[in-house]
Amino acid sequence: MSVSRLSEELVIAGYEIEVFTTTANGAGELPVEPGETRIVDGVKVTYFKRLTGDHTHFSPDLLAAVRGQVKHFDVVHIHAWWNLVSLLACRVALKQHIPVIISPRGTLSTYSFGNKNSLAKKMLHSLLGKGLLSRSYLHVTSEREMQAMQILVQPRALFHIPNFINFPEQVTETSQDKDGPLKLVFFSRIDKKKGLELLFDALKNIGIDYRLTVAGSGDEAYIAELKALAEKNSISAYIDWIGFRTDDKFEILERHDLFVLPSFDENFGNAVIESLSMGTAVLISKNVGLSRYVESNRLGWACDQKAGSLQAHIVTAAKNRNELVRIRKTAPAIIRQDFNAKVLTDAYIDAYKKILANG
Repeated sequence: MSVSRLSEELVIAGYEIEVFTTTANGAGELPVEPGETRIVDGVKVTYFKRLTGDHTHFSPDLLAAVRGQVKHFDVVHIHAWWNLVSLLACRVALKQHIPVIISPRGTLSTYSFGNKNSLAKKMLHSLLGKGLLSRSYLHVTSEREMQAMQILVQPRALFHIPNFINFPEQVTETSQDKDGPLKLVFFSRIDKKKGLELLFDALKNIGIDYRLTVAGSGDEAYIAELKALAEKNSISAYIDWIGFRTDDKFEILERHDLFVLPSFDENFGNAVIESLSMGTAVLISKNVGLSRYVESNRLGWACDQKAGSLQAHIVTAAKNRNELVRIRKTAPAIIRQDFNAKVLTDAYIDAYKKILANG
Protein backbone atom coordinates (compact mmCIF):
# COMPACT_ATOMS: atom_id res chain seq x y z
CA MET A 1 0.00 0.00 0.00
CA SER A 2 2.79 2.43 0.88
CA VAL A 3 4.58 1.72 -2.41
CA SER A 4 1.47 2.20 -4.55
CA ARG A 5 0.51 5.38 -2.70
CA LEU A 6 4.01 6.81 -3.21
CA SER A 7 3.80 6.11 -6.94
CA GLU A 8 0.35 7.67 -7.20
CA GLU A 9 1.38 10.82 -5.33
CA LEU A 10 4.49 11.26 -7.50
CA VAL A 11 2.33 11.07 -10.63
CA ILE A 12 -0.02 13.69 -9.19
CA ALA A 13 3.03 15.87 -8.48
CA GLY A 14 3.92 15.73 -12.19
CA TYR A 15 6.71 13.16 -12.25
CA GLU A 16 7.06 10.33 -14.76
CA ILE A 17 6.83 7.04 -12.88
CA GLU A 18 6.95 3.47 -14.18
CA VAL A 19 6.55 0.36 -12.08
CA PHE A 20 8.09 -2.98 -13.05
CA THR A 21 6.75 -5.89 -11.02
CA THR A 22 5.99 -9.59 -11.35
CA THR A 23 2.64 -11.34 -11.61
CA ALA A 24 3.07 -12.64 -8.05
CA ASN A 25 -0.12 -12.64 -6.01
CA GLY A 26 0.66 -14.58 -2.86
CA ALA A 27 1.01 -18.23 -3.77
CA GLY A 28 -0.80 -17.61 -7.08
CA GLU A 29 -0.51 -15.22 -10.00
CA LEU A 30 -2.36 -12.02 -10.87
CA PRO A 31 -4.97 -12.32 -13.65
CA VAL A 32 -2.92 -10.17 -16.06
CA GLU A 33 -1.14 -10.86 -19.32
CA PRO A 34 2.63 -11.10 -18.68
CA GLY A 35 4.45 -8.25 -20.37
CA GLU A 36 1.28 -6.18 -20.45
CA THR A 37 1.42 -2.54 -19.36
CA ARG A 38 -1.59 -1.07 -17.56
CA ILE A 39 -2.48 2.27 -16.04
CA VAL A 40 -3.38 1.52 -12.42
CA ASP A 41 -4.68 4.51 -10.44
CA GLY A 42 -2.77 6.79 -12.79
CA VAL A 43 0.49 4.81 -12.59
CA LYS A 44 2.07 2.97 -15.54
CA VAL A 45 2.63 -0.62 -14.41
CA THR A 46 4.16 -3.53 -16.36
CA TYR A 47 3.76 -7.08 -15.05
CA PHE A 48 6.34 -9.77 -15.83
CA LYS A 49 6.11 -13.54 -15.55
CA ARG A 50 8.15 -15.15 -12.77
CA LEU A 51 9.71 -18.59 -13.02
CA THR A 52 9.73 -19.33 -9.30
CA GLY A 53 6.54 -19.41 -7.27
CA ASP A 54 8.25 -18.76 -3.96
CA HIS A 55 9.63 -15.53 -2.47
CA THR A 56 12.66 -15.51 -4.79
CA HIS A 57 10.39 -14.22 -7.61
CA PHE A 58 12.95 -14.94 -10.34
CA SER A 59 11.81 -13.12 -13.50
CA PRO A 60 14.23 -13.09 -16.48
CA ASP A 61 11.76 -11.00 -18.50
CA LEU A 62 11.67 -8.26 -15.84
CA LEU A 63 15.46 -8.19 -15.63
CA ALA A 64 15.71 -8.00 -19.43
CA ALA A 65 13.32 -5.03 -19.42
CA VAL A 66 15.38 -3.29 -16.73
CA ARG A 67 18.56 -3.94 -18.69
CA GLY A 68 17.06 -2.52 -21.87
CA GLN A 69 15.19 0.48 -20.45
CA VAL A 70 16.93 1.59 -17.24
CA LYS A 71 19.14 4.12 -19.06
CA HIS A 72 16.01 6.19 -19.80
CA PHE A 73 15.40 6.83 -16.08
CA ASP A 74 17.05 9.15 -13.58
CA VAL A 75 16.59 7.02 -10.45
CA VAL A 76 15.63 3.41 -9.74
CA HIS A 77 13.68 2.88 -6.49
CA ILE A 78 13.67 -0.74 -5.31
CA HIS A 79 11.26 -1.89 -2.59
CA ALA A 80 12.17 -4.87 -0.36
CA TRP A 81 15.25 -7.10 -0.46
CA TRP A 82 16.13 -10.81 -0.32
CA ASN A 83 14.55 -11.71 -3.66
CA LEU A 84 16.07 -12.10 -7.11
CA VAL A 85 14.05 -9.21 -8.58
CA SER A 86 15.45 -6.71 -6.08
CA LEU A 87 19.03 -7.96 -5.97
CA LEU A 88 19.54 -8.51 -9.69
CA ALA A 89 17.66 -5.38 -10.79
CA CYS A 90 19.88 -3.39 -8.42
CA ARG A 91 22.98 -4.96 -9.99
CA VAL A 92 21.77 -4.20 -13.54
CA ALA A 93 20.99 -0.56 -12.72
CA LEU A 94 24.28 0.08 -10.96
CA LYS A 95 26.22 -1.54 -13.80
CA GLN A 96 24.66 1.05 -16.14
CA HIS A 97 25.53 3.85 -13.66
CA ILE A 98 21.90 4.63 -12.74
CA PRO A 99 21.56 5.63 -9.05
CA VAL A 100 19.55 3.22 -6.91
CA ILE A 101 17.58 3.91 -3.73
CA ILE A 102 16.47 0.86 -1.76
CA SER A 103 13.57 0.69 0.70
CA PRO A 104 14.09 -2.61 2.60
CA ARG A 105 10.51 -2.49 4.00
CA GLY A 106 11.50 -4.56 7.02
CA THR A 107 13.38 -7.23 5.07
CA LEU A 108 16.85 -6.04 6.07
CA SER A 109 17.34 -6.16 9.85
CA THR A 110 19.20 -8.12 12.50
CA TYR A 111 15.95 -10.02 13.18
CA SER A 112 15.61 -10.87 9.47
CA PHE A 113 19.17 -12.18 9.39
CA GLY A 114 18.43 -14.48 12.32
CA ASN A 115 15.12 -15.88 11.07
CA LYS A 116 13.88 -17.74 7.99
CA ASN A 117 16.76 -18.96 5.79
CA SER A 118 19.31 -17.08 7.89
CA LEU A 119 22.32 -19.02 6.52
CA ALA A 120 21.27 -18.40 2.90
CA LYS A 121 20.75 -14.69 3.66
CA LYS A 122 24.17 -14.35 5.26
CA MET A 123 25.85 -16.04 2.30
CA LEU A 124 23.91 -13.95 -0.22
CA HIS A 125 24.69 -10.79 1.74
CA SER A 126 28.39 -11.61 1.81
CA LEU A 127 28.65 -12.60 -1.86
CA LEU A 128 26.38 -10.01 -3.48
CA GLY A 129 24.10 -7.95 -1.25
CA LYS A 130 26.68 -6.11 0.85
CA GLY A 131 28.48 -4.77 -2.21
CA LEU A 132 25.26 -3.64 -3.89
CA LEU A 133 23.99 -1.92 -0.74
CA SER A 134 27.25 -0.05 -0.26
CA ARG A 135 26.86 1.47 -3.75
CA SER A 136 23.19 2.35 -3.23
CA TYR A 137 21.16 4.83 -1.19
CA LEU A 138 18.92 3.47 1.57
CA HIS A 139 15.48 4.70 2.60
CA VAL A 140 14.31 3.88 6.13
CA THR A 141 10.92 4.60 7.66
CA SER A 142 11.83 4.97 11.35
CA GLU A 143 14.72 5.80 13.67
CA ARG A 144 14.89 2.20 14.81
CA GLU A 145 15.27 0.96 11.23
CA MET A 146 17.97 3.58 10.64
CA GLN A 147 19.96 2.26 13.62
CA ALA A 148 19.66 -1.29 12.27
CA MET A 149 20.92 -0.20 8.85
CA GLN A 150 23.92 1.57 10.35
CA ILE A 151 24.91 -1.71 12.03
CA LEU A 152 24.47 -3.90 8.95
CA VAL A 153 25.55 -1.81 5.95
CA GLN A 154 27.37 1.34 4.88
CA PRO A 155 25.31 2.81 2.01
CA ARG A 156 26.13 5.99 0.12
CA ALA A 157 23.52 7.81 2.23
CA LEU A 158 20.46 7.16 4.40
CA PHE A 159 17.09 8.89 4.01
CA HIS A 160 14.52 8.74 6.82
CA ILE A 161 10.98 9.27 5.50
CA PRO A 162 7.82 7.65 6.95
CA ASN A 163 5.47 5.42 4.98
CA PHE A 164 2.42 6.76 3.20
CA ILE A 165 -0.66 5.65 5.12
CA ASN A 166 -4.23 5.61 3.87
CA PHE A 167 -6.82 6.71 6.43
CA PRO A 168 -10.13 8.61 6.37
CA GLU A 169 -9.72 12.34 5.82
CA GLN A 170 -11.83 13.06 8.87
CA VAL A 171 -12.95 11.12 11.91
CA THR A 172 -16.08 11.69 13.95
CA GLU A 173 -15.40 11.96 17.67
CA THR A 174 -16.80 8.96 19.52
CA SER A 175 -17.32 8.50 23.25
CA GLN A 176 -15.68 5.72 25.23
CA ASP A 177 -17.24 3.46 27.82
CA LYS A 178 -15.19 4.06 30.97
CA ASP A 179 -16.91 1.31 32.95
CA GLY A 180 -17.09 -1.64 30.56
CA PRO A 181 -14.36 -4.17 29.74
CA LEU A 182 -11.15 -2.82 28.19
CA LYS A 183 -11.53 -3.49 24.46
CA LEU A 184 -8.21 -4.63 23.00
CA VAL A 185 -7.54 -5.17 19.29
CA PHE A 186 -4.72 -6.93 17.48
CA PHE A 187 -4.91 -5.98 13.79
CA SER A 188 -2.09 -7.45 11.72
CA ARG A 189 -0.84 -10.43 9.78
CA ILE A 190 -0.77 -13.40 12.15
CA ASP A 191 2.86 -14.45 12.27
CA LYS A 192 5.31 -15.57 14.96
CA LYS A 193 7.19 -12.27 14.82
CA LYS A 194 4.03 -10.34 15.80
CA GLY A 195 4.19 -11.53 19.41
CA LEU A 196 0.70 -12.94 19.92
CA GLU A 197 2.07 -15.68 22.22
CA LEU A 198 3.49 -12.92 24.38
CA LEU A 199 0.11 -11.19 24.48
CA PHE A 200 -1.70 -14.42 25.42
CA ASP A 201 0.76 -15.01 28.26
CA ALA A 202 0.29 -11.40 29.40
CA LEU A 203 -3.49 -11.83 29.53
CA LYS A 204 -3.25 -14.95 31.71
CA ASN A 205 -4.37 -14.03 35.23
CA ILE A 206 -4.31 -10.32 34.34
CA GLY A 207 -7.02 -9.46 36.84
CA ILE A 208 -8.99 -6.91 34.77
CA ASP A 209 -12.15 -7.11 32.68
CA TYR A 210 -11.23 -7.17 28.96
CA ARG A 211 -12.14 -8.40 25.48
CA LEU A 212 -9.58 -9.05 22.74
CA THR A 213 -10.34 -8.94 19.02
CA VAL A 214 -7.79 -10.69 16.78
CA ALA A 215 -8.14 -9.41 13.21
CA GLY A 216 -5.86 -10.95 10.62
CA SER A 217 -4.98 -14.09 8.74
CA GLY A 218 -1.99 -16.40 8.66
CA ASP A 219 -0.84 -19.99 8.53
CA GLU A 220 -3.72 -22.19 9.70
CA ALA A 221 -1.45 -24.52 11.65
CA TYR A 222 0.06 -21.59 13.54
CA ILE A 223 -3.39 -20.13 14.29
CA ALA A 224 -4.40 -23.53 15.68
CA GLU A 225 -1.34 -23.39 17.98
CA LEU A 226 -2.40 -19.94 19.18
CA LYS A 227 -5.93 -21.10 19.90
CA ALA A 228 -4.53 -24.04 21.86
CA LEU A 229 -2.39 -21.63 23.89
CA ALA A 230 -5.47 -19.48 24.56
CA GLU A 231 -7.26 -22.58 25.88
CA LYS A 232 -4.27 -23.48 28.04
CA ASN A 233 -4.18 -19.94 29.49
CA SER A 234 -7.96 -20.01 30.08
CA ILE A 235 -8.53 -16.86 27.98
CA SER A 236 -10.40 -18.30 24.97
CA ALA A 237 -13.74 -16.95 26.21
CA TYR A 238 -12.38 -13.42 26.05
CA ILE A 239 -11.06 -13.58 22.45
CA ASP A 240 -12.94 -12.93 19.21
CA TRP A 241 -11.18 -14.21 16.06
CA ILE A 242 -12.63 -12.22 13.12
CA GLY A 243 -10.12 -13.01 10.36
CA PHE A 244 -8.67 -10.73 7.71
CA ARG A 245 -10.66 -7.49 7.29
CA THR A 246 -10.32 -4.57 4.88
CA ASP A 247 -13.63 -2.86 4.11
CA ASP A 248 -14.48 -2.15 7.76
CA LYS A 249 -10.91 -1.90 9.09
CA PHE A 250 -11.19 1.65 10.39
CA GLU A 251 -14.56 1.04 12.01
CA ILE A 252 -13.08 -1.94 13.87
CA LEU A 253 -10.08 0.08 15.06
CA GLU A 254 -12.28 2.98 16.14
CA ARG A 255 -14.58 0.95 18.36
CA HIS A 256 -11.74 -0.44 20.48
CA ASP A 257 -9.94 1.21 23.39
CA LEU A 258 -6.39 -0.01 22.79
CA PHE A 259 -4.50 -1.38 19.80
CA VAL A 260 -1.84 -3.93 20.82
CA LEU A 261 1.18 -4.95 18.69
CA PRO A 262 3.96 -6.66 20.70
CA SER A 263 6.13 -7.49 17.65
CA PHE A 264 9.66 -8.87 17.91
CA ASP A 265 10.62 -6.74 14.89
CA GLU A 266 8.74 -4.08 12.93
CA ASN A 267 10.49 -1.49 10.77
CA PHE A 268 7.46 0.85 10.86
CA GLY A 269 3.97 -0.49 11.64
CA ASN A 270 1.30 0.93 9.32
CA ALA A 271 -1.54 -0.34 11.51
CA VAL A 272 -0.21 1.73 14.43
CA ILE A 273 -0.81 4.93 12.45
CA GLU A 274 -4.14 3.64 11.13
CA SER A 275 -5.33 3.02 14.68
CA LEU A 276 -4.18 6.44 15.92
CA SER A 277 -5.82 8.12 12.95
CA MET A 278 -9.14 6.92 14.41
CA GLY A 279 -8.23 8.04 17.94
CA THR A 280 -7.50 4.59 19.34
CA ALA A 281 -4.46 4.55 21.65
CA VAL A 282 -1.70 2.01 21.02
CA LEU A 283 0.44 -0.33 23.10
CA ILE A 284 3.42 -1.59 21.12
CA SER A 285 6.73 -3.22 21.90
CA LYS A 286 9.93 -1.20 21.81
CA ASN A 287 10.91 -3.32 18.79
CA VAL A 288 8.26 -1.59 16.67
CA GLY A 289 9.79 1.21 14.61
CA LEU A 290 7.18 3.76 15.71
CA SER A 291 7.71 3.21 19.45
CA ARG A 292 9.70 6.43 19.96
CA TYR A 293 7.15 8.41 17.95
CA VAL A 294 4.30 7.02 20.08
CA GLU A 295 6.04 7.80 23.36
CA SER A 296 7.29 11.28 22.41
CA ASN A 297 3.83 12.31 21.22
CA ARG A 298 2.06 10.66 24.19
CA LEU A 299 -0.13 8.53 21.93
CA GLY A 300 0.12 5.34 23.96
CA TRP A 301 2.74 3.07 25.50
CA ALA A 302 5.82 1.06 24.49
CA CYS A 303 6.68 -2.07 26.47
CA ASP A 304 9.63 -4.42 26.81
CA GLN A 305 9.54 -7.76 24.99
CA LYS A 306 8.31 -9.54 28.13
CA ALA A 307 4.86 -10.78 29.13
CA GLY A 308 5.15 -9.05 32.51
CA SER A 309 5.89 -5.66 30.94
CA LEU A 310 3.04 -6.08 28.44
CA GLN A 311 0.62 -7.09 31.21
CA ALA A 312 1.62 -4.12 33.38
CA HIS A 313 0.98 -1.65 30.55
CA ILE A 314 -2.42 -3.18 29.74
CA VAL A 315 -3.40 -2.80 33.41
CA THR A 316 -2.12 0.80 33.36
CA ALA A 317 -4.32 1.57 30.34
CA ALA A 318 -7.33 -0.06 32.03
CA LYS A 319 -6.84 2.08 35.14
CA ASN A 320 -6.28 5.29 33.19
CA ARG A 321 -9.39 5.57 31.04
CA ASN A 322 -9.06 9.38 31.07
CA GLU A 323 -5.74 9.01 29.24
CA LEU A 324 -7.44 6.88 26.58
CA VAL A 325 -10.08 9.60 26.22
CA ARG A 326 -7.38 12.28 25.84
CA ILE A 327 -5.63 10.27 23.12
CA ARG A 328 -8.92 9.71 21.30
CA LYS A 329 -9.45 13.46 21.15
CA THR A 330 -5.92 14.50 20.18
CA ALA A 331 -4.41 11.67 18.09
CA PRO A 332 -6.38 12.11 14.83
CA ALA A 333 -5.21 15.72 14.32
CA ILE A 334 -1.59 14.84 15.14
CA ILE A 335 -1.55 11.95 12.65
CA ARG A 336 -3.14 13.98 9.87
CA GLN A 337 -0.50 16.66 10.35
CA ASP A 338 2.56 14.40 10.60
CA PHE A 339 1.53 12.03 7.81
CA ASN A 340 0.18 14.60 5.37
CA ALA A 341 0.53 13.28 1.81
CA LYS A 342 1.89 16.57 0.41
CA VAL A 343 4.59 16.77 3.09
CA LEU A 344 5.67 13.16 2.52
CA THR A 345 5.67 13.56 -1.28
CA ASP A 346 7.91 16.60 -1.03
CA ALA A 347 10.28 14.65 1.23
CA TYR A 348 10.61 11.80 -1.27
CA ILE A 349 11.12 14.22 -4.17
CA ASP A 350 13.80 16.03 -2.17
CA ALA A 351 15.56 12.70 -1.56
CA TYR A 352 15.58 11.88 -5.30
CA LYS A 353 16.96 15.33 -6.10
CA LYS A 354 19.76 14.94 -3.55
CA ILE A 355 20.66 11.58 -5.10
CA LEU A 356 20.86 13.16 -8.56
CA ALA A 357 22.94 16.05 -7.17
CA ASN A 358 25.46 13.49 -5.89
CA GLY A 359 25.91 12.23 -9.43
